[in-house]
Amino acid sequence: MTVLLALTLIPPFFLLWRVYQNDKIEKEPPKLLLIIFVLGMLSTIPAGILEMAGAIVLELILPQEFINSAAGSRIYNFLFYVIVVGGAEELVKFLAMRIPTWRNKDFNYVFDGVVYGVTAAMGFAALENVLYVFIGENGPSLSTAGMRSWTSIPMHCIAGVFMGHYYGIAKAAERWSDSRIRVPSLRYKIRNRMLCSCILIPMVLHGIYDFIVTDGSTIALLLFFVYIIVLDIFAFRSLKKYAKYDTSLQ
Repeated sequence: MTVLLALTLIPPFFLLWRVYQNDKIEKEPPKLLLIIFVLGMLSTIPAGILEMAGAIVLELILPQEFINSAAGSRIYNFLFYVIVVGGAEELVKFLAMRIPTWRNKDFNYVFDGVVYGVTAAMGFAALENVLYVFIGENGPSLSTAGMRSWTSIPMHCIAGVFMGHYYGIAKAAERWSDSRIRVPSLRYKIRNRMLCSCILIPMVLHGIYDFIVTDGSTIALLLFFVYIIVLDIFAFRSLKKYAKYDTSLQ
């Protein structure tokens, strides 16, 4: 049981450590990251509530006959995983990141947002992983822990990277006063657009992942491997670029 717990928790902590290592200019305070991580864990509770409520609303909007049809079932699943699951989980992770950091004095570089986003995501993923591995249909399950360590955990991390990147840009738009965004109204417009991107882009990436992985068809299985490989490569390169061109918010 101890070995299984270690295998369940090592992947999120390892990915968080790797992202933390990319923060070259000024490391974030461990206490702040611990707060974000714990909030990320706790955010699994409202996420579950939102998902249940979203499923009810979606079933009220779509006719039951449509949902029961072959094509309608796929459309329902797509909407459910992208809007309901992806939207709920990325929203609560965003709040777990934003609440303790937006006005925090340590949020002084754009890449800090990436660290915060991944910390919230890994907090969420850590508790979610424990629940799936130990309480899920096959739990306690070594195979579930192994599969999720290569798929779900990296997906949460990738979503956290992009969420944090746009979060950092949103903070930059609010603080910077160079010639491009000297007009306050334009500055706030860019900030709000980036804050929306914090949720919408991870939501879509996350939702498509869940939709493909739960489809069950052979084509979906092939798409899954292509999707996760391409996304991993793109996210890794983006992470390196974000870290290399990190910019002060002062």
